[in-house]
Amino acid sequence: MNHPLLRAALTLVVIVALALLAGLGFGAATGWAVLALGALALLAYHVAKLAALIRWLRQPGAIPLPEARGAWDEAFALLYRFERAADREADRLSRALMRWRQAGEALPDGVVILDAQNRIEWCNEGAGRHFGLDLRADPGRPVTNLVRQPEFAAYIEAEDYAHAIPLRSEHGGGLVLSVQVIPYGEAQKLLLSRDITRLEKVETMRRDFVANVSHELRTPLTVLAGFLETVRDLKLDPQRTRDYMNLMAEQARRMQRIVDDLLALSALESSPEPSLEERVKVQSLLARVKADADALSGGRHRITLDAMEGFDIAGAESEIASAFGNLASNAVRYTPEGGTVRLIWRASPQEGAEFTVEDTGVGIEPQHVSRLTERFYRVDRGRSRETGGTGLGLAIVKHALIRHQATLDIQSEPGKGSRFTARFPGRRVLPAAIRPLDAAATA
Repeated sequence: MNHPLLRAALTLVVIVALALLAGLGFGAATGWAVLALGALALLAYHVAKLAALIRWLRQPGAIPLPEARGAWDEAFALLYRFERAADREADRLSRALMRWRQAGEALPDGVVILDAQNRIEWCNEGAGRHFGLDLRADPGRPVTNLVRQPEFAAYIEAEDYAHAIPLRSEHGGGLVLSVQVIPYGEAQKLLLSRDITRLEKVETMRRDFVANVSHELRTPLTVLAGFLETVRDLKLDPQRTRDYMNLMAEQARRMQRIVDDLLALSALESSPEPSLEERVKVQSLLARVKADADALSGGRHRITLDAMEGFDIAGAESEIASAFGNLASNAVRYTPEGGTVRLIWRASPQEGAEFTVEDTGVGIEPQHVSRLTERFYRVDRGRSRETGGTGLGLAIVKHALIRHQATLDIQSEPGKGSRFTARFPGRRVLPAAIRPLDAAATA
């Protein structure tokens, strides 16, 4: 009896029964009148509920679902459940779309969705940075109207998307991008862009490095080969042979220095960072650095050491020694005879530590200062070779300091000298270790 159709049939049966009873009791005309009135009432009820349903369907979220009895109650209940299910599905899809957009925004790469006519449907912030797109203003516009570089337009028109193309961005500081289109769905496309500026720079540095190493080694190898051919093919007197042998030994030592510096750089780049548990005894290290500088100078310069006592450095002694030694030897090499080189050490746990090398040398033009720590970069190649430099000293200094969270500051003025300062953070400054003799003296 609870089925809506049964209840509707029962209602009709009741109306017909009432009409029959009225006809039997009061005549056929009365019976027909009762039947007609019952049918009209039932029809009016259904028309009213149908009108209420139509109003709700026009604004399902604005007005509540109508109430009714019988079949209409069942229909309204089913519609209500359908509405709730549709709301839940819409909410699920909305959350999924939000998560998808958040994921797209979180990507470091640029993402643009294009339709079949290469019009923008959506883009993330990465694409905005790479191409200067605006998510609010640009949807619906052809991407080639916004990215106007000829190589990009040719790539889009060719529809050969098997490989990415490099593209220099006109936005974001001249980034180098790797751009690729990936078709999907029926006719949509994903335009992906990745910032490869750093990779491009690394690749350029690698090519330059290989070219520089080849150039640096070719000269001494050419000299060696020439002298060997001369000694082998010509009958030379013993003195001339010794002179040639000395020149060959000098070129061999030069190649050895280059190889040693390359190996030192490789070790710095591949080794784990020095821990805070290792200690560099700075006073003894500075004494060795000054002694080596004196030996290199051969008395041609005035070299002084001004070192604050009481503090050491946490780190790898061999790396710090290499950095300090390179700074000091560079100052000696590029300071004319009679000039002064000052080695200065200051340290405190609060301010950190500084090792400074000042010289009264030839100085450096401003345009060269930012490139001094590049491998094989030389301001004056001829002078560098004359002084025995490999062009790798300051690159070694830079890498050794980076591994100790330190920085290198360079100040120079042509004709007046230079000032190189290695700055260490306070967490690497340690109280100087007390030597056994010092402990015995205070006992």
